Amino acid sequence: MPGAGADEGRWEELVPGVVRRRLPGWDATVGAVRGTAGLLVVDTGSGAAEGAGIRDGLRELFGLPVTHAVLTHSHFDHVFGTAAFEGAHVYGAQGLGDHLVGAREELRQDAVRHGMAREAAADSASRLVPPLHGVSEQITLTLGERSVRLVNMGAAHSGFDLAVLVSGGPGHAGRGVVFCGDLVEESGEPQAGPDASPSRWPRALDRLLVLGGEDALYVPGHGAVVGADFVRAQRDVLARRFAQS
Repeated sequence: MPGAGADEGRWEELVPGVVRRRLPGWDATVGAVRGTAGLLVVDTGSGAAEGAGIRDGLRELFGLPVTHAVLTHSHFDHVFGTAAFEGAHVYGAQGLGDHLVGAREELRQDAVRHGMAREAAADSASRLVPPLHGVSEQITLTLGERSVRLVNMGAAHSGFDLAVLVSGGPGHAGRGVVFCGDLVEESGEPQAGPDASPSRWPRALDRLLVLGGEDALYVPGHGAVVGADFVRAQRDVLARRFAQS
């Protein structure tokens, strides 16, 4: 996995009310969207302690609790912190909840392989919270004046990829934000593990570009925020890479 990003540790405002942060260790991205009465968080970090830090940082930044948590896919560095968001409605692609229930040991082992301390990995795996809200195609969540669309992208980088599309909001029409999960990676080579569906990945990026459009900000699962041109170029690289494999 990629190394830590240069802007780790700080919250970066993408458009008013929408922020993201690059986390230390695996450079995974976490995002948040401000609503009227609470926040929606996109991915939850690589462990229970990291999730708590995300929660507390967002409370300090916005003065609001996290009421919704969205998991973009099934990998430990994006889901192990969900226990910190007690009481939040947790969303994921249809089937992700059942998968995570049965994958605790697999995820623990994967975390250890990537350098997490055994005790921390075991604790985070035991406290893993699966999503109760499955997205079979797409749903729209209304957070006051801003809407957030969750779109099931099918199997590509993982078996349960979900994109999060945030509307521009009042006064920001046309400039949306797309949280891509690991469908897009900027700080390193896109990772295709044993749960990837390589032949479907380029098509998923084609769909992502249609959903987001040319003017959106695309937030990768690892790395700096990019534009549509970067997503398109990565789509072409993946198409060539997997055609040769």
